[in-house]
Amino acid sequence: QVQLVESGGGLVQTGGSLILSCTAPKNIFRLNVMAWYHQPPGKQRESVAAVTPVGSTNYSGTVKGRFTISRDNTKNTVYLHMNNLKPEDTGVYYCNTIPTNSNWGQGTQVTVSS
Repeated sequence: QVQLVESGGGLVQTGGSLILSCTAPKNIFRLNVMAWYHQPPGKQRESVAAVTPVGSTNYSGTVKGRFTISRDNTKNTVYLHMNNLKPEDTGVYYCNTIPTNSNWGQGTQVTVSS
């Protein structure tokens, strides 16, 4: 069973920063595009950032210029540096591959107060 483990969430004020981390099994991480997904309260989960095995990145319009995704292939870990956080960034953040694996992790809660 694939085990994705996210961490790093918390409560911050508008304009604050957080760094999320996600570890994945080596066989899943190594050859796949890894992405961070955001699920706002009561809404569907959507991809906000993705990184290929060689480091090419892509961002949704809502986070471009504020969030940075990166990966450490030696640690099977993907990161999301979140800057200039806004209340609409509140929600649970998950990592997964693209296309997604059916076994999602527990996610990490990010709450941005206004």
